[in-house]
Amino acid sequence: MTMAKSASLATTLPVTAQMPRHAESGRPDAAAAQSDRAARIGGVILDMQNISLAFGGVKALTDISFDVREHEIRAIIGPNGAGKSSLLNVISGVYTPQQGAIVFKGDRYARMTPRRAAEMGIARTFQNLALFKGMSVLDNIMTGRNLRMKCGILAQALRIGPAAREETRHREFVENIIDFLEIQAYRKTPVGRLPYGLQKRVDLGRALAMEPRMLLLDEPMAGMNIEEKQDMSRFILDVNDEFGTTIVLIEHDMGVVMDISDRVVVLDYGKKIGDGEPAQVRANDEVIRAYLGVAH
Repeated sequence: MTMAKSASLATTLPVTAQMPRHAESGRPDAAAAQSDRAARIGGVILDMQNISLAFGGVKALTDISFDVREHEIRAIIGPNGAGKSSLLNVISGVYTPQQGAIVFKGDRYARMTPRRAAEMGIARTFQNLALFKGMSVLDNIMTGRNLRMKCGILAQALRIGPAAREETRHREFVENIIDFLEIQAYRKTPVGRLPYGLQKRVDLGRALAMEPRMLLLDEPMAGMNIEEKQDMSRFILDVNDEFGTTIVLIEHDMGVVMDISDRVVVLDYGKKIGDGEPAQVRANDEVIRAYLGVAH
């Protein structure tokens, strides 16, 4: 599916407008929830400053600057090949930019590493699922607790003394995540046997197990049907509302982006062409041209 044909920025029906109310969370209507989020949004937690990234002679990102505020949902959109995943990989330390800097919680870094990002509270999901297909749902999500475990590998393997008590605490935490994501019935099922939409939830659960301050979501709804998208949108909103987690989201479904995001940054050919609230981005002529082409 090409971005030029995937959605109209002006006419796409918001996904959450079609959602039933979440009975357990007691979620109010979408407008009230968005107003509540706006009131909670704080200062800048992440500042990307003049980021440029190239692979040989191919420029993936050129002088990209934008910020993310605490507790907001910040979307990154753009046509295929615009550099969205590359930007997420720079934030999480997978790629090192040739120019620019990352400022996270006031500390400036010329380069990030995946371990440093994880230790600072940045977790992520992946566009292409990187789950352990032969392991159960519970064990996959448990891998997200690795940095929180203090006992040595040998003690963990033998499950003796403090290591056994520590594992029990972490399993209780993971069980709460499983309940939150409504996948209790699959907790002992090997992930490889689950439908694609449920595997996406497990990927989200593993990221949540890290107790992130910032959560990076790389196309969390890719390949999903409308019902699965509604569920995932609800979980994303709940993570943001109930846990206060800052979310940076890459997504191709413009209905989702325009409905759940607080601000949107738009990339095209590795350059920033738009930035602002959803209504501002929707009305941006350069953004419309990038998505829909220019009529002749």
